[in-house]
Amino acid sequence: MKEKLEPHRSHGLGLEDVAPDWPALEMEDVERLLASYPDAGRPLEIVWRSPRPFSAAAQIRTNRGTVIVKRVHRDVRSPDDMEGEHAFIAHLRARGAPVVEVLRDRDGCGALQQGLWTCEVHRVGSGLDVYRDAPSWTPYRSPDHAHAAGVSLGALHRAASGFAHHARRGGMLRADFRLFGDEDPIARIEDDLAARPALARWLGERDWRREITERLLQPFHRRAVAAVRATQPLWTHGDWHGSNLLWSAESDDAKVSTIMDFGLSNCSFALFDVATAIERTLVSWLDFERGVEPVADLDQLDALLDGYSATMPRGASLHGLAALLPLAHADFALSEVDYFAGATGNMAHAALAYDGYLLRHADWFDGNEGRRLLRRIAEREGRVA
Repeated sequence: MKEKLEPHRSHGLGLEDVAPDWPALEMEDVERLLASYPDAGRPLEIVWRSPRPFSAAAQIRTNRGTVIVKRVHRDVRSPDDMEGEHAFIAHLRARGAPVVEVLRDRDGCGALQQGLWTCEVHRVGSGLDVYRDAPSWTPYRSPDHAHAAGVSLGALHRAASGFAHHARRGGMLRADFRLFGDEDPIARIEDDLAARPALARWLGERDWRREITERLLQPFHRRAVAAVRATQPLWTHGDWHGSNLLWSAESDDAKVSTIMDFGLSNCSFALFDVATAIERTLVSWLDFERGVEPVADLDQLDALLDGYSATMPRGASLHGLAALLPLAHADFALSEVDYFAGATGNMAHAALAYDGYLLRHADWFDGNEGRRLLRRIAEREGRVA
């Protein structure tokens, strides 16, 4: 069937959509890929292409239903890393979590390497993709949605317990607290650069040791490391926001019906995932592009944390969240610099990831509005002490 799609665009790092970094999936690509997945069916139509920037993904109607096909450069996600994600998803499904079903190829593998690409196929989950076209850092539509997201995140963390799998070994995009959670982040980053040549070259043009020390470590590091020292390892989602969830309805009273996109899942700890969920959705970061100071949505914050507290794992605690939050984005922001400098060669985007994401977001937490957010979280921690 002839495709009837608008010219493909991708979300940029600001307010405007941009030309995608990666070639869009065409029907020829889909046919070749799905031929290896016997349960997927024969492709009939490309229904929709995702505007998410780090991969090429599309919704495909086949003679056996609808599937999602995702293709990412092998330097960004290796088949080994993707199989780890799929093992995590399988563990969650076995524990009753509403996650997508990953399809297997003829050899029983979920991840398939085709030349430069690592590919995966999964069935479309149950529910409405309410936030499908929302750019990064988009808030929930209402505090009720934030509460539902918190409830689902707590339940996911309960289901994740008992999953034993090594952390990601590589890949350019990583969501964890491996570097900035170290006692000496500068030394840890220096050690890491040997395996990340693109990031090493890019940072070599900056006074990055001084910038990171003055703007991230001196204001926040000591308290953050102390707060998470006793946390227990847990595989987590790593990218919790509305557009990675499907919803039971469009209305405010909708519940989360499916959790998807585990591309940043990794072994971290529960509090890190909660901090990431706040950073991704509850601060209007895109206001920087409008020349306005971003604000924190404290109503949605309370709703998200109330929901999470109702379902979080037994023995879990939100203590330390205020100390962790200002640095929760830092490891991933550096990995974005690596991605843009190495995988796409877009040095302007690498500079935005470093200056606008890594440094500027940290600066915001040291300003009036950031302190207002941290005070609210600290007040909540005090109430449950």
